[in-house]
Amino acid sequence: MTRTPSPLHALALTLTLLASGLATAAPSSAPRVALETSLGRIVVELTPGRTPVTTENFLRYVREGFYDGTVFHRVIRGFMIQGGGFDGHFRQKPTHPPIENEAKHALSNRRGTIAMARTSNPHSATAQFFINTVDNPRLDYHGSTATTWGYAVFGRVVEGMAVVERIESLPTGAGGPFRRDVPSPLVVIEKATILEH
Repeated sequence: MTRTPSPLHALALTLTLLASGLATAAPSSAPRVALETSLGRIVVELTPGRTPVTTENFLRYVREGFYDGTVFHRVIRGFMIQGGGFDGHFRQKPTHPPIENEAKHALSNRRGTIAMARTSNPHSATAQFFINTVDNPRLDYHGSTATTWGYAVFGRVVEGMAVVERIESLPTGAGGPFRRDVPSPLVVIEKATILEH
């Protein structure tokens, strides 16, 4: 014999189904940042759960307007595009102190991910970043030494990968203090903003 559910039970079931449907349809709560460049818009979604220090560091620079007017100064086809440190006259901008390298817990350096650029010192990243244009798993964390620490991915491109590809396809050469890899024409980050969900 089938029992007819009570009105309260039916209401609870309906609310549960509605809540689960809303949870499924809800947009991601991960922060998103729009980079308005001279070649178009790139939107990145960040990973604060995996890389809290790196994410907050990037957002701090965005809030301060640090990236506005900076250029992509290093472009290597079949590898990555790098920016966030120099203005259009190739003057390096002053930064906050370096941050901890969170590559150990980060996503892999796959095509379309954004990661922190640094020197040979694993914990030297400040403001510069790069966007992988191909899968670069060799840049991932492989151990706690200077040569195996890797580069911390802190997000991924969710809009504007075609813009990234346009930047990657530009001819490159010398520019300012750099002997090679500077795109022509220069690609400027005109504005970086945190998007509201």
